[in-house]
Amino acid sequence: MCAGAFFICTFFLLWYYCPMLTLAAQERNVFGKALKKERKRGSLPAVFYGRTEKATPISVPFADFLKLWKNVGESSVIALEYPGKKDLNVLINDVSFDPVRGEPIHVDFYVVESDRAVEVTVPLEFTGVAPAVKELGGTLVKVLHEVEVSALPKDLPSEILVDISLLTMLTSRILVRDLKLPGGITVLQEQDEIVALVSTTKEEVDVPEKVFDATAIEVEKKGKKEEEGAEGEGKEVSAGGKSSSGGKDPSAKKAPTKK
Repeated sequence: MCAGAFFICTFFLLWYYCPMLTLAAQERNVFGKALKKERKRGSLPAVFYGRTEKATPISVPFADFLKLWKNVGESSVIALEYPGKKDLNVLINDVSFDPVRGEPIHVDFYVVESDRAVEVTVPLEFTGVAPAVKELGGTLVKVLHEVEVSALPKDLPSEILVDISLLTMLTSRILVRDLKLPGGITVLQEQDEIVALVSTTKEEVDVPEKVFDATAIEVEKKGKKEEEGAEGEGKEVSAGGKSSSGGKDPSAKKAPTKK
């Protein structure tokens, strides 16, 4: 079995047998400046909302959230354990950071519906060895680091593997259409977009990710309005350059990015 096939099989086995990720949450009745004390006690202010769920302020353990977020990112469904709510499956939709310390200070969770597709960004994981690099002296150029996909919540992967053993010549390229996708996943980007290629430069190159374009998505203005103003959270910098005034709706259609 080749290295690429081994990595793909391993990924599917882990994905299939992994239990649902869980995160405990509790009701939050603290807002504004009082949130500083909550954070010092190890609680992270948050909110959950969805297409059929009203915005509900909550708090989650900071350490538990940080560990989960770093391990699975924003494309894995999480079972939010909240009193009085069953089957509260969510995605991490928006994370706001302290502009000085760089730590998360607020998170938006979007409640997904099992029969409704969502659109999320999934990171790419490059695996294997490129013959054009090892044997021909070429340089691997990673053009894309993530792709936009649409899928039902149960089908969302935490990452998509890219087998670079397909790069056998100095002219070889891996395109979006060459990606091996799990069942039920649809990539929203152009099929001819380049994922990786081989160059003749001396060092491996990572093409910088595109600057976030806030006009390329629809922003659902729900979430942290109660914190804005009182604590100045409107000035916070959120993940990917998004404003903390509210998260995007993963189930909403995005406007095509201009090229």
